[in-house]
Amino acid sequence: MSYKTILVHVDRSSRADARVALAARLALDEQAYLIGAASSGFVPELYVANAMMMAAPMPLEELEVCRAGARRALDNFEKIARGAGVDAIERRLGDDPAQYGIVLQARYADLVVVGQHDPADVETGATSDLPEYAALQGGRPVLVVPYAGQFDRIDRHALVAWDGSRSAVRALTDALPLLRRTGSVTLAVFNPQRQYGVHGDLPGADIALLLARHGVKVDVLRQDTPPGLDVGNALLSLAADIDADLLVMGAYGHMRWREVLMGGVTRTVLQSMTLPVLMSH
Repeated sequence: MSYKTILVHVDRSSRADARVALAARLALDEQAYLIGAASSGFVPELYVANAMMMAAPMPLEELEVCRAGARRALDNFEKIARGAGVDAIERRLGDDPAQYGIVLQARYADLVVVGQHDPADVETGATSDLPEYAALQGGRPVLVVPYAGQFDRIDRHALVAWDGSRSAVRALTDALPLLRRTGSVTLAVFNPQRQYGVHGDLPGADIALLLARHGVKVDVLRQDTPPGLDVGNALLSLAADIDADLLVMGAYGHMRWREVLMGGVTRTVLQSMTLPVLMSH
């Protein structure tokens, strides 16, 4: 398994350059096709609804201004990608809100790269729940890049969160191309004694054997969370302790009408992440 098509969300946020640069590095490592997807933010359904209600639709001049901003973001994407040495690139510009456009394009990619929501950045052009929405609805692994910190590469030390769940299996399998290139991999099993019928006599041993057969050498670390510390914060604390540069975990949650409902661990990590996180649902 390898990533042959990588999709990266492109916008006007202050961290867009770093996100694109990391996606370009991954495309080079995997010899993959890199697609930059930007959105004007225009919603066609609202345009039609306004017209049907005999209200004034969005002037075409305003729509063109929105598209021009998205095209400038794509120009920057292309400049960064080509400067990094990626020749196989593609630009895609849509008018739907970013989360819908990314989910649609994700179906034709092997990996999706998005940015963590930065509440202080008003130029993102995306809703705050873009990473969650992409992870739950896209059907593809999503690599979320924090808005704080520098992440040129993610191939030194990976931390894998393992609880034996379907989402954890999916995330671990989806991360195999990255784990094969990673110098060191730590597989963390938290509170295994609290999960009946999930782990064997040696929690983490079976999945470590599977990874070894894929050429990934793993160190298994079994830990109990101390009182008052939830698993999400324990994961981030462990990532800092072992100096990990990538966290792999399942995304837990579901969609409800106009809402993204995330599990506690997933929500904590997405809000407080200090390193890139690859998650699958």
